[in-house]
Amino acid sequence: MSDARPALTTLSEDESSFREAIRDFAEGEIKPLVNTMEEKAQIDPQLIKKLFEMGLMGIESPEQYGGANSNFFMACLAVEEIGRIDASVSVMVDVQNTLVTNAFLRWANQGQKEKYLPRLATDTVGAYALSESSSGSDAFALKLRAEEKSDKYILNGHKLWITSAGEAGVFLVFANLNPDKGYKGITGFIVERDFQGFNVGKKEHKLGIRASSTCEITFENCEVPKENIIGELGKGYKIAIETLNEGRIGIGAQMLGIAQGAYEATLAYTQNREQFGKAIAENQGVQFQLSEMRTALEASRLMVYNAARLKDAGLNFVKEAAMAKLYASRTAEKICSMSVDLFGGNGFTNEYPVEKFYRDAKIGQIYEGTSNMQLQTIAKMELS
Repeated sequence: MSDARPALTTLSEDESSFREAIRDFAEGEIKPLVNTMEEKAQIDPQLIKKLFEMGLMGIESPEQYGGANSNFFMACLAVEEIGRIDASVSVMVDVQNTLVTNAFLRWANQGQKEKYLPRLATDTVGAYALSESSSGSDAFALKLRAEEKSDKYILNGHKLWITSAGEAGVFLVFANLNPDKGYKGITGFIVERDFQGFNVGKKEHKLGIRASSTCEITFENCEVPKENIIGELGKGYKIAIETLNEGRIGIGAQMLGIAQGAYEATLAYTQNREQFGKAIAENQGVQFQLSEMRTALEASRLMVYNAARLKDAGLNFVKEAAMAKLYASRTAEKICSMSVDLFGGNGFTNEYPVEKFYRDAKIGQIYEGTSNMQLQTIAKMELS
């Protein structure tokens, strides 16, 4: 059988070297901690420090802010390679780069960039706070309210399912400043963890990505300085939409990594597991399943890479991002399910990695836009 590693023919020399460096880091620093982090449902704090030291939390940030001064495609490569080992660490890197840092780079004023980008690149985890109990797919039905009061804004309400909230020091929060205007009243705010009236609540116990903290956050007369508005008043909806369009490519990359990890584990297992006197990989039925897995994996990779390349080129990528997330998330679940099947009874135990890949894959069809929302986006753009 051929090598399970993906072909690198579409990558430049720098991109290939970057991928190899991230793969070595993931194998050497993340993999030994995966089981412990899964059991504790927490990403190792020392590992988070190493993510910053490796420059993985500020991939697109300019060097003047302590970042790596790279591009979106490189961020997706990092998310993919880390996802191949652990989806929880992968989504932390993903949110930090494709959502939080990306939003600061595009929408923050110069003062905000100088204050926050160095922190986000070197030592502070960021979180993106949009979802609420009443506003999941209907993102603009949010009820978090902001009220102007002298030199500050007062926020009241709560958010749910906020990724990395347990570790984050800076939150990009969306609240409605003028409900009478509907979604045109939504405004973005930069909220620091120690702001008065802000609190990180309970952590969700989840099916997958268990080490990733997913928490409720509450605002009880939370005081936010006026200079912490990001973008224009009433234009938060624009920031939210456009940032999520980019973030969906990152989730596609995460799903790609999960699928790759499951496939590699399965390929090795089928070559070593013997039944009826021969490796099960020698059975044509198993070979066909492996071929189906590899083909879907490569199709997903092309879609994710294409969307990321379009984004970096400044071309319209919204439909391609939706397609990439839709297809890659479905592929990850399919490949991981087939992996469990091919592992047999062993695949149903946590002594082997595929049951975790299977659990981790499901979230890809839910967060940063459900599969139905991706279908709606694709159809809308096709029919416009």
